[in-house]
Amino acid sequence: MSARKGQKRVLLQGNEAIVEGALAAGCRFFAGYPITPASEIAELLSMRLPLAGGTFIQMEDEIASIGAVIGASLAGVKSMTATSGPGFSLMQENLGFACMAEVPCVIVNVMRGGPSTGLPTNPSQGDVMQARWGTHGDHPVIVLSVSTVQDCFEITILAFNLSEKYRVPVIILSDAVVAHTREVFTFPHAREIQIVDRALPSMPPEWYIPYEDSPSGVPPMAPFGEGYRYHVTGLVHDVRGFPTQRPEEIKALINRLFRKITQGFHEIQKVQRFMLDDADVSVIAYGSVSRAARQAVKEARREGVRAGLLQLITLFPFPRSSVESVLKQCRGVVVPEMNVGQISREVKRVNRWECKVEKYNRVDGRLITPKQIRQLIFKLGT
Repeated sequence: MSARKGQKRVLLQGNEAIVEGALAAGCRFFAGYPITPASEIAELLSMRLPLAGGTFIQMEDEIASIGAVIGASLAGVKSMTATSGPGFSLMQENLGFACMAEVPCVIVNVMRGGPSTGLPTNPSQGDVMQARWGTHGDHPVIVLSVSTVQDCFEITILAFNLSEKYRVPVIILSDAVVAHTREVFTFPHAREIQIVDRALPSMPPEWYIPYEDSPSGVPPMAPFGEGYRYHVTGLVHDVRGFPTQRPEEIKALINRLFRKITQGFHEIQKVQRFMLDDADVSVIAYGSVSRAARQAVKEARREGVRAGLLQLITLFPFPRSSVESVLKQCRGVVVPEMNVGQISREVKRVNRWECKVEKYNRVDGRLITPKQIRQLIFKLGT
């Protein structure tokens, strides 16, 4: 992005850009625990948040961190945390609580190799399905992926906006490469940044029904401490927030939780198309791997292969219609990932045409290179 008059251009790391995006979105509370390769987010926010009138707390562990984030959000403050794979695992139970209680918050997971302690400083994309299904039960979730410093800023703002609008936790998946890559970044003018805040109740406290259905499926959220008293629980609950065993109330709640996300597919499901108009062979990629895929597509084009790239920004809800259009158009699709094949399973699941889906996987903490992707493009395109 070229700078216009009055704009500031800086050299930023991916983790630093996430901080800038969070502050621009209105985040004023962070609770977290240091963990490589996400620690820079906490380090920078520990200095920046107090200057912005916000609060930073280093908690004793990741379980307490996500609990504090949920509490701050219930009090009306835009809140976030950041971690890596082992910490993300510890957060799953409270993430389920946030889904059931409809508490907006943002969780950044800078992925590294695993399982367990894994590869603390090496990149991975092994947490994709954990982001979708890490907490138990049927629940809606929004998972976004970043690949550049520009993404880190813009998609963090998007994450807060979607979280506030739909009253749902939003997970940002980064990785050690994106987190520590430095690129020139141009700050947009403040007036160019769209900010969404949660809907507040318009009725007096005595009329407030905290989980009442509406056409959008998203009830207004009253901040604790401002006169609105209501019950918050991780149990299945009725419209007033109290636990219920009535089948009709249970069904209504779960259906509404899903409906509010389904109705928003048009603005939640984000992809980037690159050289796809006439593509015969395409790559479907996300995160840092999409950077290598973009270069591989350019090189394949120079050598006469009509290649294209569908970069997934939203991983869940899975952007099925965008993926299906590529599968229908192309005779071959390459899905490179730094795992044993997590999004490739989703691609194959929706493949109703005779498109050959070729996956390429690395789990050794090393990057997938443009050369490796280009070789598969040529395999499918010749």
